[in-house]
Amino acid sequence: MNKIKSLFENLKDVKVIDSSIDYSYYIAIDLSVSNKELSKLNITDALAFENYIEEYLTKNSAKVAFGGYQEIRNLYKRSTVFNAENSEERNIHIGLDLWIKAGTSVLAALDGTIHSFQNNTALGDYGPTIIMEHQLDEIKFYTLYGHLSLDSLTDKQIGTEVKKGETIATLGSPPTNGDYAPHLHFQIIIDIENKTGDYPGVCNENKLKFYSENCPNPNLLLKIQ
Repeated sequence: MNKIKSLFENLKDVKVIDSSIDYSYYIAIDLSVSNKELSKLNITDALAFENYIEEYLTKNSAKVAFGGYQEIRNLYKRSTVFNAENSEERNIHIGLDLWIKAGTSVLAALDGTIHSFQNNTALGDYGPTIIMEHQLDEIKFYTLYGHLSLDSLTDKQIGTEVKKGETIATLGSPPTNGDYAPHLHFQIIIDIENKTGDYPGVCNENKLKFYSENCPNPNLLLKIQ
């Protein structure tokens, strides 16, 4: 992973949503179990959660709320995707979330090709998802874009070349996007493990060491201050 980090250090001006929004209009947000405000909110209600995000952005004169890498969250307790019977609970988020209105354009982080795409329809899952494949200095890795609009999958073809900054999708709305407040789940994956159209974005504490190596912090690439 150190090679990936070194590669990312030299990359500049990487954005994955609406390129017209400067990073000065981004604000960090805490959606972890330690955020006491969330205990007063019905986090299973996507509309209520969207209102919470909108109020937070307005209060901070911001346009995008971001964060969540390796954050321990209660957001996933409602879903059997993360709490299947006889399996360990998954509640540690291993991507970066960018919270902004549905319909916002989603951009390719870097030059690459479409590796796969799929509508992951279970409650609390990604909904429409695109995975891109990249290669830099002979190092192959992948980026995942989740919680998209259904239209984002129309006319997509595996292997299509995409340029950095090109619009590849738009953000979806609930319930299509997994039934969340609108946002982009952006994740870097080194070993895709033969998966297509899907890859875990939340893990259990026992698997955190593996995913810390396989899914480095996306902000190493984005460099949001």
